Amino acid sequence: MTLPVFLGPVTGVAVGDSVVVEGDEARHAVVVRRTRVGEEVVLVDGAGSAATCSVTSTSKTSLTALVSAVSLTPPPAPHVTVVQAIPKGDRGELAVEVLTEIGVDRIVPWAAARSVGVWRGERAERSLAKWRSTARESGKQSRRPWLPEVTPVASTAEVVSLLEAADLAVVLHEGASAPMSALSLDGVASILVVVGPEGGITDEELEAFGAAHVVRLGESVLRTSTAGVAAVAALLSRTSRWGGQTSR
Repeated sequence: MTLPVFLGPVTGVAVGDSVVVEGDEARHAVVVRRTRVGEEVVLVDGAGSAATCSVTSTSKTSLTALVSAVSLTPPPAPHVTVVQAIPKGDRGELAVEVLTEIGVDRIVPWAAARSVGVWRGERAERSLAKWRSTARESGKQSRRPWLPEVTPVASTAEVVSLLEAADLAVVLHEGASAPMSALSLDGVASILVVVGPEGGITDEELEAFGAAHVVRLGESVLRTSTAGVAAVAALLSRTSRWGGQTSR
């Protein structure tokens, strides 16, 4: 069984150092997970640094641990971004959870024309905070040394700029004729996948996304909360990240 993972100040630490985790993360480790003195845990900073530690003392608001091993994991390649149209209800958190588990590096909430969910004002701040919290907790659960970035909500114009910057830009659309399997991954260092809302991507949005490959996953129409994870899994299975070959 793998060791439990918590966030901690481990950037630049060395074997033999003592590390103190405080605040909400410590309360989660000690009160919720019931971590005790003598147990081993892994502390990560979310940016590749990880330290295996033995817990030396605990309180309700702090955890102190002695570092026994350290590692630095380079950023995964290819880098994967998912632009996720904002869905209704809690489907957004579900999408973030599974995208984080599968290894997505950046999640961009998109205010699509047909998005049922609308983020404005305080609601936007609360919703973004929920997505970021979900990504953080899911990243720890899936033992990721790198936690995904969850950006502020993007407009369609901002998504266009992201598409243009990616080596491979993909838009999922049930009406597309090209299959996902037709995409070439040769020399691709960054992948971006656009997932539309429940009501679908408009013709105007598709036209704006002209620089991207518009593809379909298969005969079934997936929900917006699950389409992204299916697409990313299909792509990552052909890369070295999942032990495959980065090729056609």
